[in-house]
Amino acid sequence: MNAVPTSAPTAIPDSPACLLQVDNVTLQYKTREQLITATHQVSFAVREYDRFILLGPSGCGKSSLLKSVAGFLEPAAGHIRLQGQDVREPGPDRMMVFQEFDQLMPWKTVLGNILFPLQETRRFPAGELRDRARAAAVKVGLEKFVDAYPHQLSGGMKQRVAIARALAMEPAILLMDEPFAALDALTRRRMQEELLGLWEQSPFTLMFVTHSIEEAILLGSRILVLSPHPGQVRAELDASQYGFRQQGAAGFTAFHNRISQMLFGPNASETAHD
Repeated sequence: MNAVPTSAPTAIPDSPACLLQVDNVTLQYKTREQLITATHQVSFAVREYDRFILLGPSGCGKSSLLKSVAGFLEPAAGHIRLQGQDVREPGPDRMMVFQEFDQLMPWKTVLGNILFPLQETRRFPAGELRDRARAAAVKVGLEKFVDAYPHQLSGGMKQRVAIARALAMEPAILLMDEPFAALDALTRRRMQEELLGLWEQSPFTLMFVTHSIEEAILLGSRILVLSPHPGQVRAELDASQYGFRQQGAAGFTAFHNRISQMLFGPNASETAHD
């Protein structure tokens, strides 16, 4: 990718409008033996251009919340509204990037993978689709690899293709489910920097799932901290003042420790709002 953040995080554009509203959402799964509650009465709002992070331990329902926002999982209770409309099914206004590298179609080139949702949804004029796909490849630094196939790419490059494919659709909200968790430490850091660089280049609304406190602080403008299973809102925190340049500074470390105490400390069962 071309744009890499080199200074303090860019401020959220002045847009107080609520884009996504999640109201008292309870998510449940049925197994042969029991009914499992993944989240219990979770509420939050995502504003336009937010980098909104769902943070919590494994099993707290953060990925389930993302799937529900995407339209793949219907809430057992509560409502999810995007731009004032109830979310009832998947749609091109919500594009998702997963952790797995096999989310790309192996028989299609990089350009073909980026083109696929553009062609299927017919959201844009047919004559501009290839230019749009190529522009997305350039944005993530893959202009020299548009004719390559997924098996010829590294893990980080595959994730770049998935991000390019999603951004080419100009979704109302980009959903990312631990997209860098399977990468090695150096590649993960580079991808984090490049994702924030893309946002700074052309802001978009991001909802990002992670179980890494550090990643949440580095990438997020706001962080929703969830309790262990079943997930409930423990706190909503403003992280907009922190970025890569602040990492290691006293304020960054104190904020990290504060979140760690919420998740693992003696008062972990309490909730708070900031």
